[in-house]
Amino acid sequence: MSDLKVYLRHQQRRVDAALRNSMPRESVRPATIHKAMRYPVFAGGKRLRPILVLAAAEACGGDSDAALPAACAVELVHTYSLVHDDLPCMDDDDLRRGRPTTHKVFGDAIAVLAGDALLTESFAILAQMKPCSRYQAQHYITELAQAGDSRRLIGGQVLDLEGEGKKLTKRDLIRIHEAKTAALLTCSVRLGGMAANATPHKLQALTDFGYNLGLAFQVIDDILDVTQSTEKLGKTAGKDAAVDKATYPAILGLEKSRKEAKRLTTKALGALKPFRKQALHLEEIAHYLLDREY
Repeated sequence: MSDLKVYLRHQQRRVDAALRNSMPRESVRPATIHKAMRYPVFAGGKRLRPILVLAAAEACGGDSDAALPAACAVELVHTYSLVHDDLPCMDDDDLRRGRPTTHKVFGDAIAVLAGDALLTESFAILAQMKPCSRYQAQHYITELAQAGDSRRLIGGQVLDLEGEGKKLTKRDLIRIHEAKTAALLTCSVRLGGMAANATPHKLQALTDFGYNLGLAFQVIDDILDVTQSTEKLGKTAGKDAAVDKATYPAILGLEKSRKEAKRLTTKALGALKPFRKQALHLEEIAHYLLDREY
């Protein structure tokens, strides 16, 4: 097992333990909603976003324990977005992370409420972040709120829905995924840096890294939707084409999409120069995500 795989597994276990301790237990009344909240959170996700929070804190010379509340918060926001994305009124998917989606198990109404509850819980957890000289509680909360607001995560989903069946340009696609995908990935590394009291210069470097990594991540996801099986993806393969959704392969073709993923990953890696060897895990994660496609 490579050092990166050991690192990812270790951090995944840390995040899982923190999430279990932070979220209401299934036995807490009303039990139905707490079961529905925990079901997608512990469905076997890779914990990419929270691991990026922890790795960014380390890159800035901080103690990643201090960043754990932020790591949990971004994972809950990410999971809520997936629960809502999968609903029949949105992307209408029956499979997520190799398991039936939340609304297939608990019904549409409870799935909507579970997503709402996860989003609300994320801010309660984030409020536990300890202040440092540069960043206080309001800075962390504002950071996550803006990443998930109507101009970013939610706005990106709106643009994505409105783009179905339409002939979009590459610029249109970038606007969608700057908001829908890159915003939360950027927020993840920024929160990690803030937890480590990052200087403005280093926080900007993390911002540039997260933005380019987020777009590269989406390009690769679009490629995998075309080239991989449902079993390997853990979600329904070919779904984008089935609903005539604009994707990088649909607009650029597979080969140009692969070149675009590599170009964006190279830009992300270039943004890490101010950290030198301290950002090794961030660099390795960027290479790891690109290699998913090859």
